[in-house]
Amino acid sequence: MRIAVLGAGAWGTALAASIAARHELLLWARDAAQAEAIGRERRNARYLPGIELPASIACTADLDAALAHARDGGDDGLIVIATPMSGLREMLGRAAGHGGGLWWLCKGFEAQTGLLGHEIAREVAAHFRVGVLSGPSFALEVARAQPTALVAASADEALREQAVAAFHGDALRLYTSADPVGVEVGGAVKNVIAIATGIADGLRLGLNARAALVTRGLAEMTRLGLALGARADTFMGLSGLGDLVLTATGDLSRNRQVGLQLAQGRSLAEVLASLGHVAEGVYSAATVLARAQALGVEMPLTAAVCAVLDARLTPAAAVQRLMQREAKPEASRS
Repeated sequence: MRIAVLGAGAWGTALAASIAARHELLLWARDAAQAEAIGRERRNARYLPGIELPASIACTADLDAALAHARDGGDDGLIVIATPMSGLREMLGRAAGHGGGLWWLCKGFEAQTGLLGHEIAREVAAHFRVGVLSGPSFALEVARAQPTALVAASADEALREQAVAAFHGDALRLYTSADPVGVEVGGAVKNVIAIATGIADGLRLGLNARAALVTRGLAEMTRLGLALGARADTFMGLSGLGDLVLTATGDLSRNRQVGLQLAQGRSLAEVLASLGHVAEGVYSAATVLARAQALGVEMPLTAAVCAVLDARLTPAAAVQRLMQREAKPEASRS
C-alpha cells in the first residue's frame, strides 16, 4: 500500500516508523532542513530524540510529491494527516482530487470555527473517503514499538477495513468504529480534562481528587458528545475513557504538564515556551466550552480550566469554586 504521512512531528513520525516495513511510505516534513536530517540521520532529533527510524522511511519537504505518492496508489493509496488541528483544513484542501482514503491524527476543535475534524472535512472535502485515527497513544511509546491500541473511526466501512490493513501490526492493535463524532469529541475534551488533572496533582490535592476529576471529566465528555450526535458507548472505549486516563495521568502528556506547571504559579506563556510542542487542550478549551454552551450542556470542569488559562482564576480558586458547587444527583446533566 502506498501511504503518505503529512507531518513529521512526534506522532506522524512514530506512526510512520510503526508501519514503514509493510508499505511504500513517504513522510512529509514542512521544514526542508528537518526532512534532509531525517533522511540522512534516520532520526527525528527534535520530536523523538534517541529513536532510530527504519531505513525504509523516505522523507521529503515537497508536499506535492508526497500527495502524488499516495495518488499513485489509486484506490489503495492513503493520506495520513499528522499536523496539529490548525493545519487540517489546509491539508484537506491540498489533497483535493485524491481518490483513496484519508485519515487524520489530530485531536481538538478548529480554533477559528469551533469545528471538529469531520465537520471541517464536510466543508472542504465532502467527496473524500475520510476517517479519524485516535486513542491512548504517546508517540514515544509507539516509536519504541511498545504495545498500543487505537481506534479507526469512519462512516465508510470499506475505509475502516483498509485502515486495519494499513495500520494493524505486531505492536499496534487496531479497532474500528462507525462513530467518528464520538471519537473526535473524546480526543478533544480529554486534553482539557488532562489540564485540570495536572492542576490538581500540581496542587497535591491527592488521588481522591484525581479520580473524581477523571470520572467527572468523562461525564462532561459524554454529555457534549451525545449532544453532538455521538454514541454513548464510544466514551467507554479507547478514544474516550482510554485516552482520558492516559492523558490525565501519564507524565508524557503535554496537557497534563501544562496543568502541573500552572499549579506551580507559572504563567501560561512561560509554560508554553518551556514545552516546545503543541498542547492542544490550551487551544481547544475555550472552543469546547463555547460549543457546550451553545448546546445547553454544562461543563463546569472545562469552564474552570478556561478561567485558569485566561488568568481569571488562580488554580486554587478554581478548585475552591468547583468544590462549592451545590450537590447534585450523579446522573444529572451538570
